[in-house]
Amino acid sequence: MKVLFASLLSLLLQACSTSSESHIRQAELLALLQSDSPPAIIDVRSSMEYNSGHIPGARHIPFWQSFTSSALNTYDKQGDLILYCEHGPRAGIAKFAYFLAGFENIRYLEGHMTAWRSANLPLEKNN
Repeated sequence: MKVLFASLLSLLLQACSTSSESHIRQAELLALLQSDSPPAIIDVRSSMEYNSGHIPGARHIPFWQSFTSSALNTYDKQGDLILYCEHGPRAGIAKFAYFLAGFENIRYLEGHMTAWRSANLPLEKNN
């Protein structure tokens, strides 16, 4: 039982790493959005938050659906996957779920939606 707990704790810590390698800066993401092969971007906020404004091209998969969403099967598990929420905690939960599902290159948007909005970067809105 102790070995199982230690293994799960190790997985969680690896998945939720906060190293600088696990973040992408707003300017870098903006440049990638304008490239020929933009990364997969997932907004893990609520529907109301997503509809009020999200990063262009972001797909909405609320964090609480991260463990069960069949939408994950549409993404390349070796490709770049960018997650964001309003401040960070929900993206951490989603990152753990995607890590368990086999995704290898998961990063958070640095500063999440709060920083993106503060920098007056482009938003898409759903009416």
